[in-house]
Amino acid sequence: MLSHPNPDSKAVRKNPLLYSSIAIGIALLYVGWIFFSRWQVNRAVEQKTKQERTQEQRENDRAALELMGGKALAIQMFYASPGAIHRGESTRLCYGVANAKTVKLEPQSNPVWPSLSRCVEVAPVKTITYTLTIEDAQGNTKSQTLEVKVH
Repeated sequence: MLSHPNPDSKAVRKNPLLYSSIAIGIALLYVGWIFFSRWQVNRAVEQKTKQERTQEQRENDRAALELMGGKALAIQMFYASPGAIHRGESTRLCYGVANAKTVKLEPQSNPVWPSLSRCVEVAPVKTITYTLTIEDAQGNTKSQTLEVKVH
């Protein structure tokens, strides 16, 4: 009579549940690895995008600071609109300053203060030269003159 030396070992090898469980386990490990690797790639892309946005924001902030005069004391604009008037008319003196603590506009009685863009109305009776003087917190000053012609 032929007898099988170990009948349990053949039954284990012929068990489809064992092979399907192993195949499902391998498939789950593979799918888990795919999800993990995609998560890592997405995280790296998000970090890179965040760094690029931060750098772009810094560049935009730097450009805006430069447009506003940077860190230097500066008279960015000083003009009259219109620059020539007839007696009895008025004109607007406009100025823009950067990093100024005080602003003086002489000769004129309207109050002035530091601003990136401000205009004051004046009505000179004869041709006159206005002087805009600015001063920063350290006591540095800058001046600019402007002539308004009265016909």
